[in-house]
Amino acid sequence: MQEHGTLRLFKRGPSVDVRLFLLLVISLALLVVDARSTLLAPVREALAVAIYPFQRVALAPRDAMDYIDRWTNAAALARDEQDALRRQHIEMAQLSTHAAQLAAENEQLRRLLNISEEISQHSIAVEVFYAPPNIFSHRLVFNKGERAGIQPGMPVIDEGGVVGQVIRVTPYSSEAALLIDDQVSIPVQVLRNGLRLIAFGSNEVGKLEVRYLTASADVREGDTLVTSGIGGLFPAGLPVGRVEKVDRDPGTGFAMAVAQPLSHPERYRHFLVLKVDVGDTAQPASEAPHE
Repeated sequence: MQEHGTLRLFKRGPSVDVRLFLLLVISLALLVVDARSTLLAPVREALAVAIYPFQRVALAPRDAMDYIDRWTNAAALARDEQDALRRQHIEMAQLSTHAAQLAAENEQLRRLLNISEEISQHSIAVEVFYAPPNIFSHRLVFNKGERAGIQPGMPVIDEGGVVGQVIRVTPYSSEAALLIDDQVSIPVQVLRNGLRLIAFGSNEVGKLEVRYLTASADVREGDTLVTSGIGGLFPAGLPVGRVEKVDRDPGTGFAMAVAQPLSHPERYRHFLVLKVDVGDTAQPASEAPHE
């Protein structure tokens, strides 16, 4: 029977224990020499150059993952920065618009204050609450009403002139019909010659009409219309409009003038309501039910 024994790599020479001891001694000697001197530095460098390609190959998956991670983070950071810049741009634009709006409103309020000091009537500053969505009438709803002393029939003005007339009041809000509303009429006179007329809201968008004129009436293009003070509701001398054209019909002997209002209710949010003594004098011509 064949005997199983230990496989021997070396048939002759020192035993395994001796060789192990010698290798340990050599290793310790190399460690001491490497730590105490630079004699082995060339060997170390040569070994480092030799194994560098293998190190790069072994670390390639890690480097690839790091590159992908950095690229992904950089793209996400760029998107975040772009979104932040876009939000900042929008916010700055809104702040700029809001500042410009406040500046315009402050300027208008200063002009209204000057007007309030110039006219003899007391006035109430109001702000537009909303505009009723009705294409057949021209109205504004203000944020003050009966509690603030506003009554139906009181005039509404801005720095340009007459805006309209209060037609309906609740304790906390009021509704005004604008000059261009076809149910509004206002006594006016030509500033140039004092000719007394009546201006009405026009069927033409944004215009006033002066009707029932004789063909020979002294009204010209460019004439300024102001309130005449007749009726007691509108103080005399408030700007109303400027005549743009005069249509004369020799066949009927009558004429009609079309005027552009001098006020700008579509531009501003703040107006003055003049506290005139409405008494029982006429309810506004536009007191008809508002659809």
